[in-house]
Amino acid sequence: MPDINTAAPETGSRKEVSILIISIFIAGLCSIIYELLISTASSYFLGDSVKQFSITIGLYMAAMGIGSYFSRLIKTNLLSKFIAVEILLGFLGGMSVPILYFCYAYTDMYSLYMVIVILAIGVLIGLEIPLLTRIMQRYYTLKINISTVLSIDYLGALIATLLFPFILLPFLGTFKSSLFFGLINMGIGFLNLWCFRETLQLQRRRVYMMASLVVSLALLTVFLSAPFFLKQWSNSLYEDRIIFSQQTRYQKIILTKNKDDIRLFLDGNLQFSSIDEYRYHEALVHIPFGLAKKRSRVLLLGGGDGLAIREMLKYPDVEHITVVDIDPAMTQISKENRHIRHMNKDSLQNPRVKIVNADAFIFLKEGQEDYDLIIADLPDPNNTSLSRLYSQTFYQLVRARLSPHGIFLTQATSPYYAKQAFWCINTTIQSAGLKTAPYHLYIPSFGDWGFVLAARDALDPTAVKIEVPTQYLEENILQSLFAFSKDMMEEETEPSTLDQPVILSYYLKGWRHWN
Repeated sequence: MPDINTAAPETGSRKEVSILIISIFIAGLCSIIYELLISTASSYFLGDSVKQFSITIGLYMAAMGIGSYFSRLIKTNLLSKFIAVEILLGFLGGMSVPILYFCYAYTDMYSLYMVIVILAIGVLIGLEIPLLTRIMQRYYTLKINISTVLSIDYLGALIATLLFPFILLPFLGTFKSSLFFGLINMGIGFLNLWCFRETLQLQRRRVYMMASLVVSLALLTVFLSAPFFLKQWSNSLYEDRIIFSQQTRYQKIILTKNKDDIRLFLDGNLQFSSIDEYRYHEALVHIPFGLAKKRSRVLLLGGGDGLAIREMLKYPDVEHITVVDIDPAMTQISKENRHIRHMNKDSLQNPRVKIVNADAFIFLKEGQEDYDLIIADLPDPNNTSLSRLYSQTFYQLVRARLSPHGIFLTQATSPYYAKQAFWCINTTIQSAGLKTAPYHLYIPSFGDWGFVLAARDALDPTAVKIEVPTQYLEENILQSLFAFSKDMMEEETEPSTLDQPVILSYYLKGWRHWN
């Protein structure tokens, strides 16, 4: 069947064709970047990354469809309208994350504003490709035109998905990345204004040039002032003075200080307060250590701050501690930051300690060694990625790495604030073939907090012996930690699996009630 456009295409200059192809590539690049940035920011603020990415992608695609549909209403001055779209998209796309940061810190309607931003950007992006396709008809037949436009657009999308996790997020962060790509969008507008200046009306060209300069200057100003804006934003979220802030490939690390209180936050979630962290870390370490028949080889999953290691090193019979923390920045900060080093007593520098920067799940899956004690000091299961570290499969991997009389312990969120999540962790560990003994204690910075002990054989909590100096734990209170009041008693829950991570819904449901 012959092409619909069988006439020879109009010959255009090589420069014009090149500019249009570059425009298509950048359009595909920026469209995916904005989508990833909004999804990631929403995951940081609201948790449940799968839900946030799903909502963003769904709304984004629908809005793009709306934009594509309404592109049929644009019948004249296609190039002029395309440049106008790029100016609007450069501003809105570039300011998308700063807008969301502002809405999260200063309003109670983040989700509404997120939806508005997604729909607006999606509609503008939906207009881009149809307009470019129609502009390109001057140079190619319909068949070649469509294949060229779509292949270049998809290539841009591919580059975006590679740039985002490996370069943009670790080196620029979400805030500056959106501004940077807003400026790139403006670059498309400038390129087309320059290349096709003779075909645009003088008055319109002047208006577009002025608008492009104003938007570009605004984006550049916010980009250069990003440290100031982020500091103000962070100060609005954290009660205390921020003394350290770093966005890594994996998380946002914040240290705050108020008099003698040093606090660590990962993605906005409190990890410890120097005032009472000893309560948490003594309960995390000394109860399983006080039950263990052997303590020579220890595996710590998470705990890159070195505070649990500090407690482990009190035992002279501990010969080797392997610390598995996914973020090298976290372990490096814990080695270098004077505040954390003071708290962890330089535990990460001890020759008995080996640091492995790897995913705990993969480390267990690929490992061969057995351990006398395995302790999981991992972040709460507040997103899909973390929920896999509380799954039946994960605990089966833990069981495979335990020595015959080995003991496993995991922190297990709050049995009061997230009761179902706590007992789900207990149930899931049991489903992996381990006997459990849950316990809890009060930590002023967190409230009532829970832990689950586990081993192949039944554990006897009365056998725990505290053999090292402690600030909080002593034998006469140990048995009370294994007792639960009526409002924290065990509930029937399903085990969490990789395929059905019910721990995530239990967790979010519990904490949503209190937050």
